[in-house]
Amino acid sequence: MSLDLSRMSLDELKAHLREVQAAISSFEERKRKEALAEVEALAKSLGFPLKDLVGAERATRGRKGGTASASRAVFANPQNPSQTWSGRGRRPGWFTAALEAGKSADDLKI
Repeated sequence: MSLDLSRMSLDELKAHLREVQAAISSFEERKRKEALAEVEALAKSLGFPLKDLVGAERATRGRKGGTASASRAVFANPQNPSQTWSGRGRRPGWFTAALEAGKSADDLKI
């Protein structure tokens, strides 16, 4: 499928950008879930719960003092509520797309 982008208006281009960002975000989330399921299955086949293999190291990685605080989800994708964001770090594509579509950050709060 080929789109002639040079013939589109700015609004049409932005609409396609939002669709692509949402598709990428959805694809990445699916792949992440598939990878997690594979890793959990492998850990289980070896006789370990996944949390026993990665729990302690994962909680302290990148933090000084060895303590970790879990970030609570603050925002959710209205089109896929399983996609959440704490408001920390890089903005996910669905969040940016929603803002560009005219939503406010308050509209996306859980």
